Amino acid sequence: MKWDKILKLAGIILAVAAVAVLAVWPVFPGVKWLPFTKLIKQGLDLKGGVHVVLEATDTPEAPVTPERVKQAMAIIENRVNAFGVAEPIIQQQGSRRIIVELAGVEDPDEAIRTLIKTAYLEFKTEDGTTVLTGRHLKNAVESKDPQSGRITVNLEFEPEGAKIFADVTAANVDRRIAILLDGNVLQAPVVQEPIPNGRAEITGYESLEEAHNIAILLRSGALPVKLEVMEKRTVGPTLGADSLNRSVKAGIAGLAAILIFMAAYYRVPGLVANLALVIYALLVLIIFAALNVTMTLPGIAGFLLSMGMAVDANVIIFERLKEELWTGKTLRSAIDVGFKRAFVAIFDSNVTTLIAAAVLYYFGTGPIKGFAVTLSIGILVSMFTAIAVTRWLLHLVAASNLVRNVKMYGG
Repeated sequence: MKWDKILKLAGIILAVAAVAVLAVWPVFPGVKWLPFTKLIKQGLDLKGGVHVVLEATDTPEAPVTPERVKQAMAIIENRVNAFGVAEPIIQQQGSRRIIVELAGVEDPDEAIRTLIKTAYLEFKTEDGTTVLTGRHLKNAVESKDPQSGRITVNLEFEPEGAKIFADVTAANVDRRIAILLDGNVLQAPVVQEPIPNGRAEITGYESLEEAHNIAILLRSGALPVKLEVMEKRTVGPTLGADSLNRSVKAGIAGLAAILIFMAAYYRVPGLVANLALVIYALLVLIIFAALNVTMTLPGIAGFLLSMGMAVDANVIIFERLKEELWTGKTLRSAIDVGFKRAFVAIFDSNVTTLIAAAVLYYFGTGPIKGFAVTLSIGILVSMFTAIAVTRWLLHLVAASNLVRNVKMYGG
């Protein structure tokens, strides 16, 4: 036996075991990103959240057009992203409806109030004339004075708005200019002197978070079309959690059955395949965590399906290996030829599945895209582990002389 090879094999097993523990067990409570599977977010069907259906309606000022609906979707998406909601789903249904799904948000009324409302900004003179609107706004940023604690939203106007603001303030010295948001007067300060630089501020906020939310709404602009709420509901996580628990139990039971079968039927190659399968699962989970993938039930299905294809690839390889051993080839030679003959079949099956996943991603929406993404990642990793990792491990085991009887390899 070659002890250097055996020690290397033992080191690999220990390293894989250590990563597996770090994947699911909070070994270091002070490290926020461990266990790293916590970095994989849960979708609406697992975590619960808010489902809102909006419908664009015609108004004399803004009739519904396909372009305005798309603009409204883009603005809503910008607002949702700015608020830090994880992996929102915003998609068009038909020609007028927009579906918004926000995982982790429990109050649909609050979501509509803070994320979807119009946020129409106006500046009015004392005679009620609107002199400036949100379309003249360039930027809005919240701030807090460290000395006085006063919280403000600082406004900066576009060049056209700045010029209008300068003229209006010059013509209304010692008069009030009201600042209204969605028709509500936020502030009506008296103009002390002309303001030529196009900058103003809104005060009266109770918290910096409130000012932050208002600044986001103002920055993202007014919606180009009127939206009415057709449906709003809270999706509870109970069904998703129950499905997740059942999926995890089914996955563990299936994985255990696969590991036992592979070890019992293929013996040494089966044990190597089991190690490669664990490496495959860990690599996929690490990629999911690194990409902050949002896992849904279809996503779990994609992951489990790709795991089955990883096992299938190993079965094809080991059957070719057995055939080569039966022809009288040496173990090392049979491994090389077996992998070479199996590669074409593995490559063809995985590429065709990848094409199907690409089609699903292109034409699908929401969870269907999630299924396509997890399936694609799983297939690419399974090809790598089957063709590269399993082959390397088999050569390592063969070179160690740990098991010399070729019958233990299927010969």
